Amino acid sequence: MKRLAQFFLVLLLSYLVDALPCGGNPAGDDGIAPRENSENPTALQVLVWVDKQGHALATSALNDIAAPTAVATSLPTDLPPLLPVPGDDAPFDLSPSLPVNEPSDPLQAENNRHHGISYSPYDNDGTCKSQAEVDQDLDKLTHYGFIRIYGIDCDQTRTVTTAARRRNMKVFAGVFDLQNFPASLDYITDAANGDWTVFHTITIGNELVNKGQNSVTDVTNAVKTARRKLRGAGYRGPVVTVDTFSVMLKHPELCLASDYCAANCHAFFDNNNTPDKAGQYAKDQASKISRLAGGKKTMITESGWPHGGQPNGKAIPSAENQQKAIASLKQAFPDDNELVLFTAFDDGWKQDSSGTFGAEKYWGIEKSRPVRI
Repeated sequence: MKRLAQFFLVLLLSYLVDALPCGGNPAGDDGIAPRENSENPTALQVLVWVDKQGHALATSALNDIAAPTAVATSLPTDLPPLLPVPGDDAPFDLSPSLPVNEPSDPLQAENNRHHGISYSPYDNDGTCKSQAEVDQDLDKLTHYGFIRIYGIDCDQTRTVTTAARRRNMKVFAGVFDLQNFPASLDYITDAANGDWTVFHTITIGNELVNKGQNSVTDVTNAVKTARRKLRGAGYRGPVVTVDTFSVMLKHPELCLASDYCAANCHAFFDNNNTPDKAGQYAKDQASKISRLAGGKKTMITESGWPHGGQPNGKAIPSAENQQKAIASLKQAFPDDNELVLFTAFDDGWKQDSSGTFGAEKYWGIEKSRPVRI
C-alpha cells in the first residue's frame, strides 16, 4: 500500500510541475529540462527531486535559488538513498532519545544527565570485569545520558545493559568488527531478550575502514544486513557504523548507509590545537560531514583529551587541559545526543603505538582505581 501511495505522490507532483510555467537553461547532465513560459516569466518554477526508483524526495522553487550547491567533487557517483532503510521499518525519528521513566534516585533524573560517555569493562590487566564491578563503575556514570560500549567480548552487552537498566540509562552498543558477522549480533539480541528500550544505538564496527580491516563496501553491506536482522528481532532504533571523521569526509557513503552519521574526532591529534579549541574543532568536522551527507545529523561518537602522555605540538596532555577540553566540547555540543565523551576511566590495559604520544592509558575523565603498569 505504501509503494502505491508513493507512486500516486510522484504522479501528482509530476502533474503539478507540468502545469506550472518553468524557465531555465537547457537540460544538463542531470537530465532535467525545464521549459520556459514567455507569457508569464515570473510564475513559480518548481523542480521535483526523485531518486533512481522514481520516489519523490523533495521539491525546490527555482525562483528562490540560483543553482544547486556543489558539495564535493569526490563524491561517489552511485550512493545509496539519503535514508537507506530496507523495507518499511524505518523509525520516524532517528535521533536517539533518553529514558522516559524518571528514576527514584534524583541523581539519576533525566534533566541532570548530559551527553554520552564511552566505557570499556576491562581491568588494567585486560581481564573482564564482573557484573559487580560493572555495577560499581556505572554508579559513577549516572550523570551521563547513555553509555557507549564497543563490542561483545566479556559478555559486556549483557553486563552493561543489566547495570544500565537498573539505573534507567541507555546503552550505545555494537559489534567491534565483522568477525563471525552477522552471528555476532546474537549477543545483542540475547541481551535485549525482547526488550529493546535500553538500547540507544547499535553500531556495526568501529573505525574498520580507517584501520584497513574492511572496505567501504564491506561495511555498508554489513550495516544493511544488520539493520534487516535487528528489525526482524524487534529493534527499531538507529543502526550506524562509526569511523574517524577524516574517513567519513572521504567516504560519505558510510554515513549515508547509517541512520545518522557517527564519527570519532579528537582535537588532540591535530598538533595545532589547544584544549580550549577542542569543541569547535569537533563541531566543525561534524558540520562538514553533515553537509556531504545532504544535511544528515552527525554525532561525534568519541572526543576527549588525555591528562597524561607527551605533547603533540600545541596539544599538551594535562589534567587542567583535559578539564578545559571537556568544557569546550560540552559548550560546542549543547544537544545531549550529539556527543560521546571519551572515556569514562583510564584504560591501563591499552598499549601505545606510533602517533598516540604515550597517552593511550590516560583519557579517563572520571576517577577510578589508579592505573598500575
